[in-house]
Amino acid sequence: MVLQNFNLAGKTAIVTGCNTGLGQGMALALAQAGADIVGVNVSEPDETKAAVEALGRRFLDLRANLGDVSCIPDLVAQAKALNGSVHILVNNAGIIRREDAIKFTEADWDDVMDLNLKSVFFLSQAVAKVFMAQGSGGKIINIASMLSFQGGIRVPSYTASKSGVMGITRLMANEWASHGINVNAIAPGYMATNNTAQLRADEQRNSAILERIPAGRWGKPEDLAGPVVFLASPASDYVNGYTIAVDGGWLAR
Repeated sequence: MVLQNFNLAGKTAIVTGCNTGLGQGMALALAQAGADIVGVNVSEPDETKAAVEALGRRFLDLRANLGDVSCIPDLVAQAKALNGSVHILVNNAGIIRREDAIKFTEADWDDVMDLNLKSVFFLSQAVAKVFMAQGSGGKIINIASMLSFQGGIRVPSYTASKSGVMGITRLMANEWASHGINVNAIAPGYMATNNTAQLRADEQRNSAILERIPAGRWGKPEDLAGPVVFLASPASDYVNGYTIAVDGGWLAR
């Protein structure tokens, strides 16, 4: 009986930035649980699309640069047209720029904040309006970071954006829970993705990070499968405004 609470059959999930890495892993997990996927990417998600369709699910490929929020109304309208409704939003798309704070540029600040934080709020707002009009609630899952909790080094705008993601997750949950909308976040730990390629290539930094992780390894996209399905499903109906760390114990150390 309890396993049925994790079933997403008949649901439509928008997943941003799902062509590779964590976004791809979460899109596949949602599809495995029964959801059709609307992928929003700047490049072709051919591998993700093929994997989702191999599961017998539908995949709608939408192309957009979410750093410009003017594209959001059209994206949401197209997503809704796939099955007539939308039930899940995963705000995963993001970028990172690395430079000493003393040298950091306004352009690198704005690019990261626009995609990682501004688009998360306004896409969530647009989808929440759909949820409210449908009258059946919905699930919004934001992707935070270890740097939602910590300062980090050489990533000022990324740290600011991910701290903001955790904050607006709470804010949206406070305002929208009464409409049956659950807004939560996942904070991945140090994951083996494109964003961490530089860190993993630096022998000294790689070693220092692994020594700090109790699990003794970098995370993988499939490590987010369980958490994202949980937060997207009826199993999490009384979970609101929370950020789940999936970090191999990093924050506990």
